Amino acid sequence: MQFRLMFNGSIVALVTPFTDADEIDFAAVDRLVDFHCRNGSDGLIIAGTTGESATLQREEFLDLLTRVIETAAGRIPVLAGTGSASTAVAIEHTVAACERGADGALVVTPYYNKPTQRGLEAHFSAIADAADLDLLLYNVPSRTAVDLLPATVERLAAHRRIVGIKEAVPDAARIEELCARCGPEFAILSGDDRSCLDAMRQGASGVVSVAANVIPGHMHGLCMAAAQQDWNEAEALNSALTAIFEVLMIETNPIPVKWALFEMGLVGPGIRLPLTRLSQEYRESLRLSLADLHLVQD
Repeated sequence: MQFRLMFNGSIVALVTPFTDADEIDFAAVDRLVDFHCRNGSDGLIIAGTTGESATLQREEFLDLLTRVIETAAGRIPVLAGTGSASTAVAIEHTVAACERGADGALVVTPYYNKPTQRGLEAHFSAIADAADLDLLLYNVPSRTAVDLLPATVERLAAHRRIVGIKEAVPDAARIEELCARCGPEFAILSGDDRSCLDAMRQGASGVVSVAANVIPGHMHGLCMAAAQQDWNEAEALNSALTAIFEVLMIETNPIPVKWALFEMGLVGPGIRLPLTRLSQEYRESLRLSLADLHLVQD
């Protein structure tokens, strides 16, 4: 599969649905995969931040990835979230994802231990050397307390297996610098729905999206308009989605988006501790935003 087919457009940071017994709800997983295949999503990321990767056991991660790949059946690219604070664990997960048939891996910067730029370069290089799988770097300082700087990304882009980055710093200047440093063959994806249009104006090829969980067709349309440089259409779509972007961040992700999917009847309300279900005070405003987009009835 050509990497440009995998690393552009609207790529969904897929939630992980749970049953009332706190087990992965595989029936709901199947519904979600079919929902995205029908509604134009350009890729799925399994067991990323939105997928509550921090609470998944290794066997759960592998079972989830296998089920999504089987259900997708080649209809949509599937990327595995394989990052870890431990380089050895990240390598293990990435190799396992390759063996299970993933189309690529999303590898977040090591969290909590705050490596230097030299350490980050060594970490990602070791993973890329170990696994025969295309890697998408993931920079999200608000979660990890470490920032993968553009100069480091430029050096990493020379590795044949490191083909792009999900950049969650909501700064158009950062996107512009990455594009200039890494060139047109290196995929740069926004990691922030609210600023993804600005990122695409600066050269990003799409977005890894939380909102696409509930509005896949809208997000695909936004990315297509930007790719065609139809900025009037893109601005109109973005303006119509501003409210849902904001409400999906009203509490820590993925709390609001999982509740939205519950309201839409696609998943149950399950979420794993230490995260909890959406606070009662926010549920009505979220439902109203969904109703405005005709995703639920008033």
